Amino acid sequence: METVHTPQVLILACGALATEIRDITRLHRLGNVTLECLPGILHNRPTEIPDAVRARLDRARGDYDRILLGYGDCGTAGELADIAAQEGIQMLPGAHCYQFFAGQQAFDAMHDEDPTAFYLTDYLVKHFDRVILDGLGIDAHPELRDLYFGNYTKMIYLAQTDDPDLDTRARACADELGLAFERVATTYGDLEPAIVTISTRSAAEKDHV
Repeated sequence: METVHTPQVLILACGALATEIRDITRLHRLGNVTLECLPGILHNRPTEIPDAVRARLDRARGDYDRILLGYGDCGTAGELADIAAQEGIQMLPGAHCYQFFAGQQAFDAMHDEDPTAFYLTDYLVKHFDRVILDGLGIDAHPELRDLYFGNYTKMIYLAQTDDPDLDTRARACADELGLAFERVATTYGDLEPAIVTISTRSAAEKDHV
């Protein structure tokens, strides 16, 4: 009887997706997946993301059958897509996590309806003080709040989970920035099928997410 090889998969992802990726791999019992995360705070300095990704990929060659780059474009002006093409690996669909959590069409419709909206995910709600207030220097210099957020009118919380505590915290984040608040339930959006597909398809299937 022919032995079926289970592909070993590395997901090299933004730390902002760690909880959701772990939840998905547990839900689908994907024991062949290894998750490694780069710091989520890199999103405040997106020009540093490509070099960090290249450095980790250099060490991963030969260790895995498949690699999924757990980023959208994320403000890298196409550099991550170039890296994925050069390395022959896959990356998540969409420009950023807001888009693949909400789904591309749904996000585009939200953005078209209100281009002055600022978005939060579960991760950003949990780490709002560190990533937004401290990361952008607003804690130390409150006058920066209007410089960064003066053109926004609304905060849309894209909720991956149904958690009343996170809802309360998200509303407080909106109040902190002086923005109206809206909650949109997304669950895992396009992230879940991307992970399941790369982790479970047979070697004979075409490589795509």
